[in-house]
Amino acid sequence: MKKATKTEISEIKKRFLAQYKNAKTELVYHNLYELLVCVMLSAQCTDKRVNIVTPAFFARYPNIKALSCAQLEDIKELIKSISFFNNKAQNLLKMAQQVMRDFNGAIPTTQEELKILAGVGQKTANVVLIEFFEANYMAVDTHVFRTSHRLGLSYAKSALETESELTKKFKDNLSILHQAFVLFGRYVCKAVKPNCAECFVSDLCKNKENFKPR
Repeated sequence: MKKATKTEISEIKKRFLAQYKNAKTELVYHNLYELLVCVMLSAQCTDKRVNIVTPAFFARYPNIKALSCAQLEDIKELIKSISFFNNKAQNLLKMAQQVMRDFNGAIPTTQEELKILAGVGQKTANVVLIEFFEANYMAVDTHVFRTSHRLGLSYAKSALETESELTKKFKDNLSILHQAFVLFGRYVCKAVKPNCAECFVSDLCKNKENFKPR
């Protein structure tokens, strides 16, 4: 498997920053509480589906205190069209109760403290910090994983290892690059039948033999 050279990495970074200079999440939220809930719901689920569910959810539970007092079955009913809704409902309730009990009702804003919360791993914590604070973190979902492997930026087998490699190679502008890779993977470098004709880094792709372009 061919790896991207230092020159190619620099060129990839330059092109992504130019193409997606204002990249933002497609999740609809209005504050840190709503963002955290949206990101927790979006794991292995589309942003589009999350955005369909959350208006009613936030109408019922407008803040962390309201969610902490919710009945588990009521949460499940509101998010039942979301993948893994049973586990996510339990985590949402536990998360809210933790915030009220351990953080005086204020959602923590560091990676270490966010990861203490139920249902919040490193990827979720990073996405929240990237989106809300433009923190210099990389988060690796299925789109970032696929894109970075096709471009020869990483051949790590796990998301965390891929995150580590991308962080070392790109160093800065990570928040924009994360969002850029997500959008690029979602709409251009798709898992099945990627739009190679529309790809602005097609000449730098290392793995065209592994898939059939559209």
